[in-house]
Amino acid sequence: MLDTIIKGGTVVTAADTYKADVGIKDGRITIIAADLTDAAEVIDATGLLVMPGGIDSHVHIAQPSGDGITMADDFESATRSAAFGGHTTLLPFCLQTRGQSLRDAVSWYHGLAEGNCYTDVSFHLIITDPTPQALNQDLPALVADGYTSVKVFMTYEGMKLTDKEILQTLAAAKSSGALAMVHAENDDAISYLRDVAADRGETAPKYHATTRPIPAEREATHRAIALAEIIDVPIMIVHVSNGDAIDEIKAGRARGSKVFSETCPQYLVLTADDLDTDGFDGARFVCSPPPRDTASQVACWAGIEQGVFDVYSSDHCPFRYDDSEGKKHPDGLKSFKWVPNGIPGVETSLPILFSEGVSKGRIDLQRFVALSSTNHAKMYGLYPKKGTIAVGSDADITLWDPTRQETLRQEILHHGADYTPYEGIEVTGWPVRTILRGKTLVADGTLMQDKGVGAYQGRALSGQRLEG
Repeated sequence: MLDTIIKGGTVVTAADTYKADVGIKDGRITIIAADLTDAAEVIDATGLLVMPGGIDSHVHIAQPSGDGITMADDFESATRSAAFGGHTTLLPFCLQTRGQSLRDAVSWYHGLAEGNCYTDVSFHLIITDPTPQALNQDLPALVADGYTSVKVFMTYEGMKLTDKEILQTLAAAKSSGALAMVHAENDDAISYLRDVAADRGETAPKYHATTRPIPAEREATHRAIALAEIIDVPIMIVHVSNGDAIDEIKAGRARGSKVFSETCPQYLVLTADDLDTDGFDGARFVCSPPPRDTASQVACWAGIEQGVFDVYSSDHCPFRYDDSEGKKHPDGLKSFKWVPNGIPGVETSLPILFSEGVSKGRIDLQRFVALSSTNHAKMYGLYPKKGTIAVGSDADITLWDPTRQETLRQEILHHGADYTPYEGIEVTGWPVRTILRGKTLVADGTLMQDKGVGAYQGRALSGQRLEG
């Protein structure tokens, strides 16, 4: 006898679409066939799409953010919000602060997550202090333990690495088998433009966008790829925002470099004009890289449609707006330079991609599944346990109503932030049930489980990347 049958729906994977029932036993998919019977629970999926649970491989949760600044989401609220948005697995970043060992950072982060998650989680490592101990001892041991991806920053005081340090980190990633992720922006260029803005008295939130221009991202993307070519190691360029950076990725691939790339919803539906508002309201949209212009939106959609982008993530990095520990931090009110950098989006990212992508005919259902689940699992060592609907895989499944219309608004969301940058966007297509390892997390807008149902997931080396 099966535990659960999902009956009468249309199964969608990254490769196929077909009508079938899905049988679940002990948290895994055990049979996919027509007309299944005999289960303790039968879920009627008539008229619904049966898709792999969403995987968001770029989220920031409870991350240290500076003196007097607190992120709006802990693991409980972030994973709850993610479940309502159709996700079953999140990959947040474990930040090593300067002077801290990687092992201590991981231990501390596990303490925050343990017993508090609704979705499954797995951690990327952020390396800010690439000491010989970190690169030659801690990193290889942690990769062997299932922490198989590392991120480096080319910007942000206290986090950015020099080119030499990036090369050392990429070499350590290569020898241990970890996948390196890069935040590509030229920090010196940004610092110069900020100084110019300060001299002119330009302190409003809109100047966050003008002091982080497209050339600063384009140059850093080119340089990151060149550094990876020197070491001969694959890299992932995260949150790509514009056509110039896309062209650098294409050029690297044409040279034979293994360059993977990611984009996010803010680059598909927002622009720098959203920061250009009266008063302080533009701070709601401060993130890096910033939203660009409509031409950049077109280029990013083309990147999605043409396969330049391998994954689509939210870059969920939430701060409350009306809060002295959030966007309205006392220093942030004085200058855009100090506004906490990031926006919420884990709950809204998949409805935006489905509506703007599938419902508007830009991408098909298979591409949606690849971008939102399967490619993440393959890229980061979770496939085929996660990211697909197949016999033997975890029963991580989201049921979508492709015709349901909603208006994104703060009052229907479940994150810890007090606003959404996507307020008022109308979407067609909505996740109506989210299932984690056979257990329904959310059904028809109701939370069905207690926190702690989600678990930490160790990951394999990402050797297959997207070739497998």
